[in-house]
Amino acid sequence: MNKINWGRVLLGGLVAGLVMNAIEYVFHTYVIAAQETAVMNALNAHMMNGAIPVFLALGFVTGIVTIWLYAAARPRYGGSAGTAVIIAIAVWIIAYAVPNIGVAFEGLYPLRLTCEGLVVGLVEAIVATVAGAALYKE
Repeated sequence: MNKINWGRVLLGGLVAGLVMNAIEYVFHTYVIAAQETAVMNALNAHMMNGAIPVFLALGFVTGIVTIWLYAAARPRYGGSAGTAVIIAIAVWIIAYAVPNIGVAFEGLYPLRLTCEGLVVGLVEAIVATVAGAALYKE
C-alpha cells in the first residue's frame, strides 16, 4: 500500500470544501431562505453570533476528511471517479443523512425541506468529492 500524500489530501480537501460551501451558500441563501426563516421563527430559534464562520470551517473540515477517506480507499478501489462517488455516498450517509433525518423525525424540521436538503447534499457531496479527488495524487 502506498502512503497517503497529505499535501494532496489538504489541497483536494480544500477544493472539496470550497465546492461544498459554495453549494450550501446558494441553497440556503437563494433556494430555501424563506422556508428556513419561517421554520426558525416558528421554533423561536436564531443563529448564534459567529455561526457562519463555524459552518464554513465545518465545510472545509468535511472536504478534507472526505479526500482523506478517498486517499485511504484508493489502494482497494482504485483511483477513479467511481471510488470518489463511493466515498461521497459514505460521507453523505454519515454527515448529511443520519443527522438530518433524525432532526426531521424529532419534529424540529419539516420533512419536505429535509428531503430537499438531502438531495442537494448528495449532489454536493458527489461533485465536491470528485473535484477534490481529481487533485489527489499519491
